[in-house]
Amino acid sequence: MMKRAARSGLIALCSLVGFGAVSTLPATAENIRVFMDYARVLKLDRAVSKVIIGNPNIADVTVSDPQTIVVTGRSFGVTNLVIIDTEGTTLVDERIVVARDGTDQLRVYRNTEPSTLICSPTCERPSEAAAAVN
Repeated sequence: MMKRAARSGLIALCSLVGFGAVSTLPATAENIRVFMDYARVLKLDRAVSKVIIGNPNIADVTVSDPQTIVVTGRSFGVTNLVIIDTEGTTLVDERIVVARDGTDQLRVYRNTEPSTLICSPTCERPSEAAAAVN
């Protein structure tokens, strides 16, 4: 049987790195992971006063309501997120890691020029707008 502390730590880790749409930020979170061009909802236990993102070109943050933050991956890379409550206490000061969701993508190199194909269920070139972002 798993000890209570280990089990609660495992549950917190699973909620942080899982693919669920909603996450509750544990006090001991190490990284917030988001795929590029995907949104991740973060529910907090207190009302938020300020939200600060280190590099808005990597991730965008929107306050949906006083206790709900939406993080959207803009470009792959690492930045940080700081969330402060109405009393001035820092609720979150964590790294955001934005990665590409490469599960349905195929990258083809011709000489040195890369080309990305989206393969779901067949491989096709992405639209020009999507290709400009990637």
